[in-house]
Amino acid sequence: MRVKVSEVMTHKVASVNGATPFKDVAEMLIAHGISAVPVVDAGDHVIGVVSEADLLHKEEFKEQFYREGYRQPLRARLRHRLAQEKGRGRDKARGETAAELMTSPAVTVRSQSAVVYAMRLMDEHGVKRLPVVDEHGTLEGVVSRQDLLKVFLRSDAAITEEIEKDVLGHSLWVDTSRVKVAVHRGVVTLTGRMDRRSEAEIAARMALRVNGVIDVVDEVQWNEDDTTAWTSR
Repeated sequence: MRVKVSEVMTHKVASVNGATPFKDVAEMLIAHGISAVPVVDAGDHVIGVVSEADLLHKEEFKEQFYREGYRQPLRARLRHRLAQEKGRGRDKARGETAAELMTSPAVTVRSQSAVVYAMRLMDEHGVKRLPVVDEHGTLEGVVSRQDLLKVFLRSDAAITEEIEKDVLGHSLWVDTSRVKVAVHRGVVTLTGRMDRRSEAEIAARMALRVNGVIDVVDEVQWNEDDTTAWTSR
């Protein structure tokens, strides 16, 4: 029931090493239309990340971006201002290489992690891209917010099959033979009948957790309302 990062990530990615000059890093971000680039060592292990915010401490990078009509998102500008207030901006303003400019340690994610975990990492750290690494920290790819949105592009047929096989067929351990699944543009409608109300509600909640599901319309009827006994205690 979980889409993994490996299923949506970009495998061929741009990276730099610690000795890469400032201007080369800046040109790479602009040329590839990306907000950050991983910094790797000789063994391709991720040692940091250089982002737009890191480079914006230098005036020449600002000018190059603004000349092309670029404006950073508000969150990135606020992080940049906070770093200046704490004094970190002065150090990075003097940096000339990726190693001197990068943020380290890098926030990374494993390829076998669920996309939901990657989403939480991005939100927690205020970033739009995460380097994907193996168990040794070696770069395998990059996952971006745009990549994570791919889970909502799953076909209705794929969603239907997963709910029928994984949710109703294996996860509930109750009779679901009378339950029918219909999916239209990511919205799931469950119909039919089950023995207990609690089991029908669990089925609906589990269907909602399937990647790509936008909403669940629960129209399943039940023979026994066993939830009243719980609420009365």
